Amino acid sequence: MAGGAAALGRVLVVDDEMHLRLFIKAVFDSAGYETATARDGEEGLRKLREFRPHLVSLDLMMPNQGGIRFLTELRADPELKDTRVLVVSAIEGATFRHSLALLQTANAAGPAIPGPDGYVEKPPTAELLLREAQRILGSGAEAQRSPGVAPPT
Repeated sequence: MAGGAAALGRVLVVDDEMHLRLFIKAVFDSAGYETATARDGEEGLRKLREFRPHLVSLDLMMPNQGGIRFLTELRADPELKDTRVLVVSAIEGATFRHSLALLQTANAAGPAIPGPDGYVEKPPTAELLLREAQRILGSGAEAQRSPGVAPPT
């Protein structure tokens, strides 16, 4: 964790790829966020409950517990459901939106599968990560969650 950097908020980085996890952590640390990391969704949920981040940077495809299950469990928890989520994934944005729509259709009889608050394709740039984080965290709790991709720049 970055010492004394809580002014902008806390970010939990959940990604199984160490080099990306460290890169994303460094981006948020250097911008003034307090950070923590997790290697998979299972560890991420434990750290989420301890660290109470304002934003989670979440990979989708991870061993043990993947990002969709992590997101579903987070949104089902009354104490954590409003935590903002920025998906950072190698899955192309349009493919992700299509897959999420298929899951919603297949699960029509059950509870809605929540979408993230933002989406960035890998490999991410520092600028895009920070811009999306500022957009998401600046939007307040009332903002709609969108399974979409960040607007083009």
